[in-house]
Amino acid sequence: MRRSKAAALVAAAAAVALAATSCSSGGSSTSAGGTTAYNAGLTGTVNASTHTGGTVAYQLSSTPDSMDPGNTYYAFMWDVSRLYARALTTFQPAPGQSGLKLVPDLATGLGTASDGGKTWTYHIRAGQKFSDGTPITTKDVKYAIERSNYAPDVLSNGPTYFHQYLVDNTPAYQGPYKDKTGDLKSVQTPDATTIVFHLNQPFADFDYLVSNPQTAPVPQAKDTGSTYVNSIVSSGSYMFQSYTDGKGATLVKNPDWSAADDPIRKQYPDKITIAFNVAQTTVDSNLIAGNATLDLAGAGIAASTQATALSNSSQKSHIDDAQSGALAYVAISSNVAPFNNVHCRQAVEYAVDKLSAQTATGGNVHGDIASTVLPPSVTGYTPFNLYQTPGDQGADSPQGLAAAKAQLAQCGMPNGFSTSLSARSDRPNEIAIAQAVQASLKKVGINVSIQQYPSGKYFTDNAGAPAFVHAHDLGLMMMAWAADWPTGYGFLEQILDGRTIKASGNSNLSELNSPVINQMLTAAIENTDPAARTKAWGAIDMAAMQQAPLVPLLYRKDLLYRPASATNVFVTPAYGMYDYLNVGSTK
Repeated sequence: MRRSKAAALVAAAAAVALAATSCSSGGSSTSAGGTTAYNAGLTGTVNASTHTGGTVAYQLSSTPDSMDPGNTYYAFMWDVSRLYARALTTFQPAPGQSGLKLVPDLATGLGTASDGGKTWTYHIRAGQKFSDGTPITTKDVKYAIERSNYAPDVLSNGPTYFHQYLVDNTPAYQGPYKDKTGDLKSVQTPDATTIVFHLNQPFADFDYLVSNPQTAPVPQAKDTGSTYVNSIVSSGSYMFQSYTDGKGATLVKNPDWSAADDPIRKQYPDKITIAFNVAQTTVDSNLIAGNATLDLAGAGIAASTQATALSNSSQKSHIDDAQSGALAYVAISSNVAPFNNVHCRQAVEYAVDKLSAQTATGGNVHGDIASTVLPPSVTGYTPFNLYQTPGDQGADSPQGLAAAKAQLAQCGMPNGFSTSLSARSDRPNEIAIAQAVQASLKKVGINVSIQQYPSGKYFTDNAGAPAFVHAHDLGLMMMAWAADWPTGYGFLEQILDGRTIKASGNSNLSELNSPVINQMLTAAIENTDPAARTKAWGAIDMAAMQQAPLVPLLYRKDLLYRPASATNVFVTPAYGMYDYLNVGSTK
C-alpha cells in the first residue's frame, strides 16, 4: 500500500499499554480506568470505552486517491474503508501482535485451498444486506473484483493481483464496462453464499489477498464506474450521508448493518466526518486543541509541530511514535535517461545523504536510516547495505563522493546532468526530504528540479503515470510504501514486478522489469514451504538493489497524536497507523 507520506505493518513497540479514562455525559458508556501516556497506543487501547453518540471528526491534509473501495491504494483508505466496505477477510482490530491476525469479515471463515493451492473457496455470511436494504450475495463480491481489476481505464488505482493470478479467460475478459455480457469465468459463484477462485498457480498468501477492499461487495445495478464514489452503497457499519469531491464526506450509522453478523465492528459515534485539504499544521493544531479526533492520513504531525509537542509533557502524553512498517524512498526511473544506465542509478545510491534526509523530518523519531527495500518489520527482512557510505552521509563524505563520481564516469556522465524529482505538494515532510536529496545530488553535479503534485492525483496523473513521467523527465520520484500484508511478497511484488506496471495508478515507479526478479517472485509465492518463502524475500531484495531501482531512505516512524476526547484508540499493526474501525468520541 502507498503510505500518505511514506501505506503498513508495524513491529509492536516495547511500551506499556495504559488504558485511559472517562467519557463525557450523554449516551451510554463504560470505560477502563488509568492514565494516558507517551506510546500507550502502541500495545494497548487508549480510552477504551463503549460510549455511544457524538461525532468522530477526521481531518486530512490532502484528498484520497478515491473513497471507492475498488479504486484506492492508500493505506489510510484501506483502513478507514472498512467502516463501509466489508472484504472477505480482514485483520483483527487489536493493538500489538494480535492485530496481525487475519480473521473472516464478510466470509464465515478463512479460505479452503484445493488443487495444490490453485483453487480457493469462501462462504459469506447469509442474510447480509447493503445499506439500501438489498441482499448481499457472492455475485456482488465477484462483480467488485471484475470492476477493480479488469477496467484500468475506468478505475486505475489499486493493485493488480487478481488480474495477474486468476486463470485467463478465452477470449480475454474486457471488464464489466466494455463487456456487458462477459463473465470472469475464473471466479465462480455456485450459490448466493459461495465463491470459488481458480488461479493460474498456487498462491500461499491468498487469504491475505482477499483482505483488500477490492473484495468488498458492489451491487452491479448501482455501479456508475468512476462516479460510483459519489454514491457508494455500504456493506459496513456506517454509510455515506454525503460526499463532496475535494471537500470531504459524512458517514452515519447503517440501519441495515447487524452486530449479530459482524463480530468486529461497533457503532459508537452517531456521525463520522472527514474533511479534506486541511493544512497539516492546522490538522496538528486542531488535534492538540481537541477540535479533531484523528489525522486520517496516519502519517504523523509535521516537523514544525514536533519540537513543541515533544517538549510539552502534557502534549507528549498524547503521542505514539509508531513504526509504520513503511519504507520512504526515492524511486529512480529506468526509462528516463540517463537512468536507463545502471551506473547512473548507482551514482545516486552513493550520493544521497540519508542522514540529512532523516534530519529534515525531525530526526530518528520519524524513522531509522534504511538500506534495504524490506523494512525490519516484514517477514523475510535480511540486513545488507550495498551502497554504504560513512555515517550514511553519501556525497557529504569523501568516500561517498568518490564512489558516486566513479559511477558517473562509468555511465558516461562524469560532469553530472540535470533531472527532475517529484514530491507531493501537501506533504511538508516529503518536500523537506526531497530538498535534502536535491542538495546531496548537487554535490556530484546532478542538478535536480523539484516538481510538486497533489497527493490525490500523484499516482493516477503524475508519478504513477509512466507516459507523464517520461514526458516530464521525472527521473526521480519521492515514494513511500507499506506492505499489503505481512510477508515479503505483500511488500515487494507491486513495486518490483514488471508485470504490475500500468499506464495509470502505477506503483512500480522505477518501471523495473527484470525477468529474473519477476520469476523469483512467482517461484517464491507458489512455494508451499514457509521457511523457503521467507528466505526468498531477502534474496529478491538483494537482487533488486543490485539494479538500483530506488534509494531506501527511512524505515518510517510517525508521531501520531490522539486527543483526550478520542476513544478506543490504538495503533493497528496491519496498517501502521491508528485503527479507525471502532474509534469513538466523547464530543
